Amino acid sequence: MSIIGVIIATLVVGITGLIIGILLGVAGEKFKVEVDEREIRIREALPGYNCGGCGYAGCDALAAAISSGEKPVDGCPVGGAAVAEKVAEVMGVEINETEKQVAFVKCAGTCDKTKNKYNYYGIADCRKIEYVPGRGEKQCIYGCMGYGSCVRVCPFDAIHIVDGIALVDREKCTACSKCIAECPNDLIELVPYTSEQHVRCNSKDKGKDVKLSCSAGCIACKLCEKVCPTGAIKVNDNIAHIDYSLCNNCGECAKKCPVKVIS
Repeated sequence: MSIIGVIIATLVVGITGLIIGILLGVAGEKFKVEVDEREIRIREALPGYNCGGCGYAGCDALAAAISSGEKPVDGCPVGGAAVAEKVAEVMGVEINETEKQVAFVKCAGTCDKTKNKYNYYGIADCRKIEYVPGRGEKQCIYGCMGYGSCVRVCPFDAIHIVDGIALVDREKCTACSKCIAECPNDLIELVPYTSEQHVRCNSKDKGKDVKLSCSAGCIACKLCEKVCPTGAIKVNDNIAHIDYSLCNNCGECAKKCPVKVIS
């Protein structure tokens, strides 16, 4: 190959690359998507777990939603007040301080308190067992099945099966709500971190039927309701419910509960 051929080939490749580069530059400028600088700063402030607890696919999507005004500055349940404060600073707004929340499992039916209908041998998955006859082996169809579906979806190792029921580690819980969405019996709810009284039962059955299933179930006697000085606890649909905005943690309901289902 002559030197002229090499030079011509080099020029062709160089000119072709130059033209492609110019075209890409023009296309990039023409079709570029403007990114809100606030969105980038918000994303940097978020914890980065991408857990989905905020209702979005991940932290990138949440940052976009906050910067556009679609989601409030405290939209990240995992980051809590510290992250909300940083995001509020980026958005140039003030934030009302909110109390930390944690997940709570409404069941006290441990192995020694609940009764079984039969022995179950199969896949340990609450979502699948809800379709098994009787919704699993436990006599109470409202309580914790104990097969740990909530444990497997928790990204923070904050919930474990202890003595047949799920228990939450309040110090590790970030209120991401993944366990709430996973539980087929709707047993898990968010409660204030500072709350001390909780009704550990979810049964809608009448008292006599509850006793046939579990020795630690609410029997809807309403004694807790009668002694509460603030009217924070009410019995509806055969189960006691606490309004945490009214509860002052006096503990009178727990002292009066005959089945000790209020912890």
